[in-house]
Amino acid sequence: MEVVTNSEQETEALGARLAEKLEPGAVLAFTGDLGAGKTAFTRGLARGLGITERVTSPTFTIVNEYLGGRLPLFHFDMYRLGGPEELYDIGWEDYLARGGVCAVEWSEIVSDALEPGTVRVDLRRGAHDGQRIVTIEGVEL
Repeated sequence: MEVVTNSEQETEALGARLAEKLEPGAVLAFTGDLGAGKTAFTRGLARGLGITERVTSPTFTIVNEYLGGRLPLFHFDMYRLGGPEELYDIGWEDYLARGGVCAVEWSEIVSDALEPGTVRVDLRRGAHDGQRIVTIEGVEL
């Protein structure tokens, strides 16, 4: 499914809609260039899960945990990892076992380790500054 959003707020709203469909243990694999809207989409995802905390990019921490919603949200940034083998060094299996939602930015770095059933979310810049083309595979909205 492809959706065009025309503002950061619309991208967040799309993330919130997707959150309503997610079950415990869901993994979302984000792809898209720097500044394409992955963190904005994740802010919406958090809102849709009922999380009220401020959502920020985990660029320097690798993972941010948000526990206050319908499901916990584990927001990963894999940009600094060297490959899929390093996933296990950060406790990936433990996060999966906790029954939350794992939102993975820069998922292409660890794609070999992601299970079948992973929801794929690709975000690309559109024709104007706020526009994004969002492609979602693995779940119907």
